[in-house]
Amino acid sequence: MSSASASQPFLPFALPEIGEEEIAEVVDTLRSGWVTTGPKARLFEQAFVDYLGDASLQAIAVNSATAGLHLALEALGIGPGDEVITTTHTFTATAEVVRYLGADVRLVDIDPATLNIDPAAIEAAITPRTKALMPVHYAGLSVDMDAIHAIAQKHGLKVVEDAAHALPTTWKGQRIGTLHSDAVVFSFYANKTMTTGEGGMLVTRDAALAARAKVMRLHGINRDAFDRFTAKVPSWYYEIVAPGFKYNLTDIAAAMGLHQLKRLPGFQSRREQIAARYDEALADLPLLLPPRPVHAGDLHSWHLYVVRLSDEATINRDQLIDSLFADGIGVSVHYIPLHLHPYWKERYDLKPEQFPHSQKAYERMVTLPLYTRMTDEDVERVITAVRKACGL
Repeated sequence: MSSASASQPFLPFALPEIGEEEIAEVVDTLRSGWVTTGPKARLFEQAFVDYLGDASLQAIAVNSATAGLHLALEALGIGPGDEVITTTHTFTATAEVVRYLGADVRLVDIDPATLNIDPAAIEAAITPRTKALMPVHYAGLSVDMDAIHAIAQKHGLKVVEDAAHALPTTWKGQRIGTLHSDAVVFSFYANKTMTTGEGGMLVTRDAALAARAKVMRLHGINRDAFDRFTAKVPSWYYEIVAPGFKYNLTDIAAAMGLHQLKRLPGFQSRREQIAARYDEALADLPLLLPPRPVHAGDLHSWHLYVVRLSDEATINRDQLIDSLFADGIGVSVHYIPLHLHPYWKERYDLKPEQFPHSQKAYERMVTLPLYTRMTDEDVERVITAVRKACGL
């Protein structure tokens, strides 16, 4: 370990920012007796709709974005014999939910400029079995949603947005979650732009989809626990109308979410500030810096700050990671593409040459620390370490 890292604490890749308001709300929840899904989960759902600013939406709180994606596809009737197209450059959750339902995944390559799913690759992958598209807003930069919706309309396909990275991202001035997709799913995992520890939110305008997701969220019961346990008359009777799942969000988690949501604009502003400093300080290095939104004024959530070594770089990705860790800087790689993982590779006989842009990006990319608890001094530590690793 270098002398610099020996005198300074290790700087992790990500940390949540939890304030006294969140702590007090959780304590209030514990004292209330409502620790599972109850009034605060309902308040959080309504607050989320209010934040998005569109009263025609419904928000369904769930215990993970994975659960939300599964519920959305299930409610849309995806099943055996169907195909769903998504990107290879994502976490496995995006694709695995398709397999939960017995349907097949068609993985496609990314646009090397944005690292988002390539609309042209989607068009080429559509077959008579294709039923839905699942674009992923990688790192917090919006996918070209005009292109996605045009393809979906042309071929009669459903659209479920994996927006795990995309709060509060915008596309042409509209918040992700308010466009014309069938469903949009956000994540509140510990390292996301806001957190409930574990959790997610399914957003839709489709009343039938929302109703189905609410039933399937909790064992296929036709009434939720809050209704049954707050009734003033005997309400022990319920009916199972489907073989549902256990995907409800607890009030303890929702209590955190209520205050994290209020702080989201400030969180995004700080992330933007850190990203701008990285852009400025790393511009002269042999690195490809993250793409910015294509439309002026649009928000990037800056969930991740991903750099790629350029062709001129004299070190490789693993050497860069080793150097940064030696200097006490935690980094990660987003992602090991799905086509390289044994399950996906073997099931669909996938080869790296089928995904040249994702493969090249993976071989050269590193995600630098970016979170709101970082001080300016922390940011400068990262910059110094990156410059040193690149020989400057």
